[in-house]
Amino acid sequence: MTRCRLCGSAALTSVVDLGATPPCESFLAADELDRPEPAYPLHLRVCTDCWLAQLPPLITPEETFQEYAYFSSYSTSWVEHARAFVAGAVERLALGGDGDAFVVEVASNDGYLLKHVVDRGIRCLGIEPSVNVGAAARDAGVPTVTEFLSPETGAAVRAEHGPADLVVANNVYAHIPDVVGFTRGLRALVADDGWVSVEVQHLLTLIEENQYDTIYHEHFQYYTVASAARALASGGLTLVDVELLPTHGGSVRLWARPAEVAGEPTERVAEVLDREKAAGLQDLSGYAEFSDRVAKVRRDLLRFLIEAAERGETVVGYGAPGKGNTLLNHCGIRPDLLAYTVDRNPYKHGRFTPGTRVPILPPERIAADRPDYVLVLPWNLRAELVEQLSFVGDWGGRLVFPIPELSIVEVPAKEVTA
Repeated sequence: MTRCRLCGSAALTSVVDLGATPPCESFLAADELDRPEPAYPLHLRVCTDCWLAQLPPLITPEETFQEYAYFSSYSTSWVEHARAFVAGAVERLALGGDGDAFVVEVASNDGYLLKHVVDRGIRCLGIEPSVNVGAAARDAGVPTVTEFLSPETGAAVRAEHGPADLVVANNVYAHIPDVVGFTRGLRALVADDGWVSVEVQHLLTLIEENQYDTIYHEHFQYYTVASAARALASGGLTLVDVELLPTHGGSVRLWARPAEVAGEPTERVAEVLDREKAAGLQDLSGYAEFSDRVAKVRRDLLRFLIEAAERGETVVGYGAPGKGNTLLNHCGIRPDLLAYTVDRNPYKHGRFTPGTRVPILPPERIAADRPDYVLVLPWNLRAELVEQLSFVGDWGGRLVFPIPELSIVEVPAKEVTA
């Protein structure tokens, strides 16, 4: 990488180098285990001119998203998050179900969010590049086109369906290397007096909470509110409000409007910008010790796994998220230390994690095998998964959370009542 993809500057400084890993969603079938597997450098840098943190665009969105292993509807908490967002947005923007309102979601996945819009009788459309998950959305009754968003796609959708009162872009703004072109696509979709809502992981919490496993190749950039505002402005959108969210370990919801109608931003925007500045994210001080804290996570987790193996104890995983594959590859964790992991998504069953070749099995295997420890890879769903995995306490098993620091949780056995 020689130039910042947002401002074009050559002033890029290293934040953390995680070595080389395969793309995090490239799960392997059994007949692929003896084939070569590509790996790419995973080196996060920050531009000291516009402060956009970014990875080199070593893989393309087309390689990642034509056939995609992530289905949003398998996360109960994420579906509820989407339902609450739709309810709030309908009220905030006075979107009625009289046929006049129109909502578009970009990277709409399997319809996890727009199904709530459909249920309210509001006209909507999903734009989803992955063929398989887009088909699942259509099967669920959510109108969906299979496309990547570009200025041309946005203009074509607007010409066919009309301008959108609300354009939603949840957990996609980090996934596109052409951030300027994508933002212009958002502007092409939205009505001249409409709204754009973008949710993306917050670099502030990523740094403060040591969430380095959310760095992977399909995330091309990592935003502060300050750098996100610059990115939105590159396509003619102005940031007018921001909400801090607990999702994905700490995210921001950015509310933007066409620059011509935006008006002044709310006080919440200024408050978050002040927090980011105080944390040193608009100079290099905030990034200085991050690499050392990442190295400590690796040492602590490996020490725990090695000592458990030497005691003859069994450790298995829960979940096979993209972030888990960054963690497994960075730490060099293979089946000798993690016998297998399980996942609720049947698409992943019988496959293996990229790079580390850990088998992925159905969740029922945990109760059948009664392991000593369960390493929870989607740590951001901690509250949800402590409840889901409470049965592990029935045989004295414990849960292990690796981020932000190693945490071993004893799960009380359920009381048996007569």
